[in-house]
Amino acid sequence: MTSPALDVIEFMLTAHLYNEHRELDPGDLPPPYRRAFWSAEAEPEPNGTSDRRAPGGIERPLTITDTTITEATGLGHPWDAVSDLMFTERKDFSGEVSFTDTGMAESWYRQRTDADRVMTNPVLALRFEEDMADVDYEVARANNRPIHADRVWIDSLLEQMFDEDDEEMLDLVEVRAPEEVEMTMDDLVLTDDQMGEIKKIMKAIEHREYLASIGLREIGKLLFVGPPGTGKTSVARALAHELDLPFVEVKLSMVTSQYLGETAKNVDKVFEVAKRLAPCIFFMDEFDFVAKTRASDEHAAIKRAVNTLLKSIDEISLVRDEVLLIGATNHPNQLDAAAWRRFDEIVNFPKPDGGMRADILRVITRQMDITEFDPEALADLTEGLTGSDLRLVLREAVLDALTEERTTLTQADLETAVEGFEERDNLKNMDMMDDGADLIAGNGHADEEVDEDHDHADHDHADHGHSHD
Repeated sequence: MTSPALDVIEFMLTAHLYNEHRELDPGDLPPPYRRAFWSAEAEPEPNGTSDRRAPGGIERPLTITDTTITEATGLGHPWDAVSDLMFTERKDFSGEVSFTDTGMAESWYRQRTDADRVMTNPVLALRFEEDMADVDYEVARANNRPIHADRVWIDSLLEQMFDEDDEEMLDLVEVRAPEEVEMTMDDLVLTDDQMGEIKKIMKAIEHREYLASIGLREIGKLLFVGPPGTGKTSVARALAHELDLPFVEVKLSMVTSQYLGETAKNVDKVFEVAKRLAPCIFFMDEFDFVAKTRASDEHAAIKRAVNTLLKSIDEISLVRDEVLLIGATNHPNQLDAAAWRRFDEIVNFPKPDGGMRADILRVITRQMDITEFDPEALADLTEGLTGSDLRLVLREAVLDALTEERTTLTQADLETAVEGFEERDNLKNMDMMDDGADLIAGNGHADEEVDEDHDHADHDHADHGHSHD
């Protein structure tokens, strides 16, 4: 059960109990509540992360106002939801909201909540674990996302690590909080081998202390290999969402950017970011860049950066540093032995077979209205297409239907979109130098054909830049 009034009272009750119980720390507050009370100027309370503490934190006493309630619950006019309750009051000048009778507020809340809801809030789990079946504070606390995975904490740490002279580092590394990762494991269709490797690494993360106790520290470095669009980046991001971990992504080709100056130093700093955000997932895209650089006549500074990178990979550990390192490459044939041996597991991402394509189509059409939908028949028509390609096909089918003012699709719409995708794909793969004259607007009949497909081809190319890989 939920309602605006229940959301507001839960927030108010949580803040009240947090102020009363000094043994509670920010890790006991639900993430939206932490965001509402976070202050960049606050001195953080010890919460088990003092060795990598960012500036800012949450200070007692927590003050409940219209603004903090809105920030935590998303309600635009929170006082309207509880103004008729006899145990609440509000100061007009400050907007501060409080209880006139806390016992009455607790009783009101207890009558309207359930164990599942309380278990998402460790503060309330501590209060009600003796009164409600299936409520356990320790379990609720363990399941609550740690504060160092919150966006506010991440931003504070990055501000601490990078001053104005280091702004170019933001071109090298991107950090996402788990709440910002939209991809979930339910959105993916995986091979048995992929699922097996993911289950193994999730168990390794869960049992890090045991692995350390038996001396097994060289674990937790994965290399994803496969063509573009097969889901390498999507799987890494979905893992971050599933495990509630910050996602640190770096494209290795960026170390050659003219704006990055001291490249080896910047590589060191990227690894420092990952270690200070730990536990986290550190995703290195375009890993084949390492081998290409080592085998080429690149500038000595770039080669030093790559050597620094390889050394840093050797030194980082899931068990010791709580960093799961994932590399990804579209060109495994370009990797040399020095690159391969940095990873303890290789995960193959092949193009999907017919059964996988049908499953992918089912997943990406879950919220679509399609008459006579036959994913198996569509899978037979899309041999060689990746998951990313299939999403593009569905996107074009939807857009084409919208031009006819339709939100319901048909199987024929999807089949037509497949044909259009194949035509555009063939056009992109043509040797433009040999036949360029025929593709210039104004050269006879070619003008009409090219003009018709030009926007779609460009749009597809741009979409691949965001892709699921």
